[in-house]
Amino acid sequence: MRLILILFLLFTSLFASKEVLLLHSYHKGYKWSDDISSEIEKRFKNEKDIDLTTIYMDTKHVASPLYLNKLAQLYKEQFSTRDFDIIIASDNNAFEFAIRYHEYLFKDLPVLFCGINNFDRAFLGENNMKNYMSGVVEQVDLEKNFELISKIHPNLEKLLIINDKSKTGLAVKRDLRPVIEKYSQKFKIEYVDNLDIDNLKKKVINLDKTKSALLFVLLFKDKTGKFFTYKQSFKKVREVSQVPIYGLWDFYLDYGMVGGLLTSAKAQGEAVANMTIQVLNGKDVKTIPIIEKSPNRYIFDYKELDRFDINIDKILEDYEVINEPHGFFRKYTKLVVVTLIIIAILLIMVFSMKANIQRRMRVEKDLQNRIKFDKVLLDTLPNPIYYKNKDGKFLGCNKAFSELLNIPKKDVVGKTAKDFFAADIAARNETVDRKLLHSLGTDTSEVTLHLADNQMRHIIIKKAVYLNNDSSIGGIVCIMDDITERIQQKQFLIQQGKLAEMGDMVAAIAHQWNEPLVELSAQVQDIQTSFILNELKDSQVQEFVNDSMVQIKYMSQTLSDFRNFLKPSTKKVFFSIKQSFEEIFEIIGKQIFYSNINMRVNYNYKEDDLIIFGYENEFKQVLLNLINNAKNKIIDKNTNDKYNLTINVEESEKYNIIEIIDDGGNIDSNIIDKIFEPYFTTKKRGTGFGLYMAKVIIEDKMKGHITAQNRDKNVVFTIKLPKKEAKNENSTIRR
Repeated sequence: MRLILILFLLFTSLFASKEVLLLHSYHKGYKWSDDISSEIEKRFKNEKDIDLTTIYMDTKHVASPLYLNKLAQLYKEQFSTRDFDIIIASDNNAFEFAIRYHEYLFKDLPVLFCGINNFDRAFLGENNMKNYMSGVVEQVDLEKNFELISKIHPNLEKLLIINDKSKTGLAVKRDLRPVIEKYSQKFKIEYVDNLDIDNLKKKVINLDKTKSALLFVLLFKDKTGKFFTYKQSFKKVREVSQVPIYGLWDFYLDYGMVGGLLTSAKAQGEAVANMTIQVLNGKDVKTIPIIEKSPNRYIFDYKELDRFDINIDKILEDYEVINEPHGFFRKYTKLVVVTLIIIAILLIMVFSMKANIQRRMRVEKDLQNRIKFDKVLLDTLPNPIYYKNKDGKFLGCNKAFSELLNIPKKDVVGKTAKDFFAADIAARNETVDRKLLHSLGTDTSEVTLHLADNQMRHIIIKKAVYLNNDSSIGGIVCIMDDITERIQQKQFLIQQGKLAEMGDMVAAIAHQWNEPLVELSAQVQDIQTSFILNELKDSQVQEFVNDSMVQIKYMSQTLSDFRNFLKPSTKKVFFSIKQSFEEIFEIIGKQIFYSNINMRVNYNYKEDDLIIFGYENEFKQVLLNLINNAKNKIIDKNTNDKYNLTINVEESEKYNIIEIIDDGGNIDSNIIDKIFEPYFTTKKRGTGFGLYMAKVIIEDKMKGHITAQNRDKNVVFTIKLPKKEAKNENSTIRR
């Protein structure tokens, strides 16, 4: 049961949806955040069963400790009914928030980050997050951008750097200091992060358009506290600028920025999405290395390159250009593509029509061959087969079916089950067909047919619904399996098993008769003595007759029990387990007693008696076989020790259970799995039928289970018989 539960939990866990929380530092509409979300959603779209929830912290507008604490309380309430598998933290504020409130909000959950500036691996260790975190670092390459600007503009005299005082802006400012110090020897560098937008525009307007350039970092809030979207602030600067503008992030492209070595939000999103899928597929987050080299790319806007007459080919070999003009084909791409598609479609239609005609000709020929083959195949099969439409009329059959019913195949078509089978079988046939046509399933049943030549055949019928090409119901196919010989063979084997037990039975009868014969002998001698001495009285004669009849009836009953045991059961009946044991003990009880075996029967159930449903004599054969096996094993030990044979009879919710336990020594573990196989025996003169037929009777004929096991120093045979069998049949109980 535990194994089934574990497999069930494993199965459900494999197919359950994975819950992913994407926690953005900023707000929806911020290009950087939107691009990260877009790439993550695109990557997850190709995966099944991933549910993505996106939350925006809006820390571009407010990021006070009080606000973050209230956010944590809100999320605690919001996520109380959610069961996330992994957290994605986008940018520094979300990263630090996930670390600070990991125990409170995301206890034991793995966290992947992206877009992190000034990343310090030691920070994870200090906050005990090494085992829970990995991700992608956002590392703007300031020095390479400075190098690029100096190469593009070798006569540059001034570089104006525009930034703000956001968390990201301050992180970039720290990284700028050594770079500014290095390049300030080549040209003048002015860093601005404390002007309002109007003064900033004036400063840009005053730049020398031939000897100046501008590096636009970030501007989401100016000195006055006024907020801007990423487009608004850049456009205000771009509309007054007469000098080329370079940047660090790709979301300013296509708004008037020349370009640079840009940090890509899409690359960040793609990388963290791939890491997320690895974790959801079972990989431990701590084994996924942190990508500390940001996936940056050289990207430029052709319009701005052309505006300032900049040639990148002389400086870089590997770069991308957007908004590059194209020739006629690209200028009229839609028209060309539509035209080519139309031509291709027409060509495909022509060729497909030609191929379809040829294919249909081949299919028709193949179909004719297949019909002939199927006809031969059906007639070759030994199983009777017929098929009929959904109205119950026969459409055809194979040779075996026509021979079974002794009817020509052509006479089967158009008939119904009522024309071939008895009324009760035909009615049951129609009921099964209606259920199958409704459920579109299969059915297996067993019937006994009385044929015209007075033969009785036991048949297993297997039915299934077949569909037409348009998925409508065509009808039902039926395959019949004649199991008459198999049933007869099993019955023969059962009788053989009984005969194999006859030696022990005869010995048991000899024990049973020994005492009454001694008693009769003594009474005869007593009568003879009285007669010789002329002391014989009428009362003595009557007493002799009465006592003799008691012994004779006892011996006669023993023979009757023996005869009943040999007689095969023809049908299932209700009978008492207790009575079955008592009848067995009448035959072999004394033999067990004289074998120095202490036998004890425990009836552990609430009712007065425990009734089972099955083949009574065959069931008693199983009990006799198991008890005799235990007795013979103990006798073979040839010791004077006292051995025990314990029989427990009890019931559970679904089964009536019988345990036969002896302490005569364990079965060899190498053969215990083979003892129920036919012809397997460890006795010199054994047949190998006994336990095999016990398994056939209990499992095949009575739908139960029989097992053997070693328990400590005991051997335990367990028989389980289902209760439901007794509830589904109507029969009298033999007591």
